[in-house]
Amino acid sequence: METGTVEIMNRGMKCLKDHMGVVEAERFISVIMRERFDYTKWQREYFDIKKPEEISKEASEFEKEHPYEGEAIRL
Repeated sequence: METGTVEIMNRGMKCLKDHMGVVEAERFISVIMRERFDYTKWQREYFDIKKPEEISKEASEFEKEHPYEGEAIRL
């Protein structure tokens, strides 16, 4: 496995464990593998049923709850 792949897998597992716990993270991965989950298809179906106003509202709420604390250029 190439270095970039290992790094992103490690970061993804850390994120899952930090936010879900070890048991739920393992359960999540099992479901993804068993169901042959297609994230792109799921995302398309999820966003296709939403109105642009809903997406904008959810994005604004997420930004308020999870403010970016790094260096960024605001446009």
